[in-house]
Amino acid sequence: MSYIPRLKKEYKSNVVTRLIKEFSYDNVMQVPKLEKIVISKGVGAAVNDKKLIDHALNEVTEISGQKAIATMSKKDVASFKLRKGMPVGVKVTLRGEKMYEFLDRFVTTALPRVRDFSGVKSTGFDGRGNYNLGVTEQIIFPEINIDKINKISGMDITFVTSANSDKEAMQLLSELGLPFKKKESSDNNSTVEDKKQPVIEDSPVEEVAEEAPAAEVEEESPVEEVAEEAPAAEDEEEPSENEEESKEDNK
Repeated sequence: MSYIPRLKKEYKSNVVTRLIKEFSYDNVMQVPKLEKIVISKGVGAAVNDKKLIDHALNEVTEISGQKAIATMSKKDVASFKLRKGMPVGVKVTLRGEKMYEFLDRFVTTALPRVRDFSGVKSTGFDGRGNYNLGVTEQIIFPEINIDKINKISGMDITFVTSANSDKEAMQLLSELGLPFKKKESSDNNSTVEDKKQPVIEDSPVEEVAEEAPAAEVEEESPVEEVAEEAPAAEDEEEPSENEEESKEDNK
């Protein structure tokens, strides 16, 4: 019995039936499928140092498990000192069992090693069912030995499907295990926080503004009472002095 990759079994047994129920296909042959995966890497600095192409070939070969080839320039560019036919990149195309094996290792082993990983972007579709994904560091793949690499560099991964729309292709890749970011949860959390903040900040300011004039009114009331009582005391003392003077004159 020939070997069948795990994701290929999952696709035939479960993914096909779920896609038929969701999109209501009339025939099994209408169900989209993954046709190939292309891994490409540009090496622009190879114009001055041709050894960089050899390093890139070895890295992509170890990652994909298939011999990679160098891509040549198609025209002369004088400003970059580039001539037609010079190697400027590396690529490899995976199909069949190697394609499913690479996708399985990429989803289960490589992506969890990405720093602060929260899902892949859902904006990489080209409108015809193909998805492009960029990797910034090649060290996320366990096949790469970090002590032997020349420098940290990235690569592009293209998933080519037979889907007619981006929605069908996105559903297919998500069923195969590719984790996409969810926009709704992030937007809802931001709106809830915006609604709560002004209510908490405004309430103490209003209380302080209302209490301030009340305290000033209470302090002014005792001052007025003292001012009113002072002349009353002076009026009582004056007639007593006049009475004493009149008594002495009579004597």
